Amino acid sequence: QVQLVESGGGLRQPGDSLRLSCAASGRTLYHYVMGWFRQAPGKEREFVAAITNRGHTWDVDSVRGRFTISRDNAKNAVYLQMNSLRPEDTDVYYCAATYNTGTYYMKTSEYTDWGHGTQVSVSS
Repeated sequence: QVQLVESGGGLRQPGDSLRLSCAASGRTLYHYVMGWFRQAPGKEREFVAAITNRGHTWDVDSVRGRFTISRDNAKNAVYLQMNSLRPEDTDVYYCAATYNTGTYYMKTSEYTDWGHGTQVSVSS
């Protein structure tokens, strides 16, 4: 099991940028696919982006071209660079891990380890 801790959330205005970080401990992330999800109150948790240990990435249409997922295996960390923020990006963002080497994992049930989340609020 890997422990995940997110950081970097906050309040921003539309058009601003924010970088989320996810620090892992307990196990090396090298064999894990890492993902970011987000959830609004009363709604289901939804997939945002994910990355394999070799750097292959995939994401959802609503963030494509604005958000970039990356990882630093040496630091056991994953990041989500969020640019051109919109009010609809307001959510709690969660880091997640799955011990797999495949691609296109997008369901919450496919991820086994989760952080506690960090709040991102976008408002003018």
